[in-house]
Amino acid sequence: MGQQSLIYSFVARGTVVLAEHTDFSGNFVEVALQCLLRLPASNTKFTYNTDGHTFNYLTHDGFTYCVVAVESVGRQLAMAFLERIKEDFTNRYGGGKATTATAKSLNKEFGPKLKEHMQYCVEHPEEVSKLAMVKAQVSEVQQVMRANIDQVLDRQVKIDVLVGQTEDLRNQAEVFRGQGNQIRRKMWYQNMKIKLIVLGILIAFILIVVLSVCRGFNCGG
Repeated sequence: MGQQSLIYSFVARGTVVLAEHTDFSGNFVEVALQCLLRLPASNTKFTYNTDGHTFNYLTHDGFTYCVVAVESVGRQLAMAFLERIKEDFTNRYGGGKATTATAKSLNKEFGPKLKEHMQYCVEHPEEVSKLAMVKAQVSEVQQVMRANIDQVLDRQVKIDVLVGQTEDLRNQAEVFRGQGNQIRRKMWYQNMKIKLIVLGILIAFILIVVLSVCRGFNCGG
């Protein structure tokens, strides 16, 4: 693969280019910056083809990584290069001065690193592509595992909710059972009270009848 396969690269925070490198001249710099202004802010990968060149972008956590390559390089190697510089840049500056650095202020530090990564990818395209493929597969497996774990946790939450609801229903049943027993006892006492009152009335009525017939307690006289 020729030395001109990867032509230009930069790292930007938003639309502010923090570091860049190229050994060539041309209007690709202006085109790359124009494309940068049109990129969405969310994490994304984007490739724009024009005049036999590809403009490749990787946006992650507010930073954009770009490489301009000849079209024959292919998107896979270009994206593998962007993943490499993203990992290197994040390890060096993640949560550090890159968040407040001014335009091209990291050129002296990271510009040579961009050149090194470009040269390595040009000289070892198959190795870089295979490594990127393995990382992508690992990332995919991790995402699947996270999704499975989230499903298990979500299912556990639902089970916990059902268990809680079952406990609530059981407690309510106990309350209803207790209230039912109290009502039954109360009704039994009321029925017994009514029966006693009726029995007392009957006894009084019988006594009144006996007294009336016997004219007192001298029924045998």
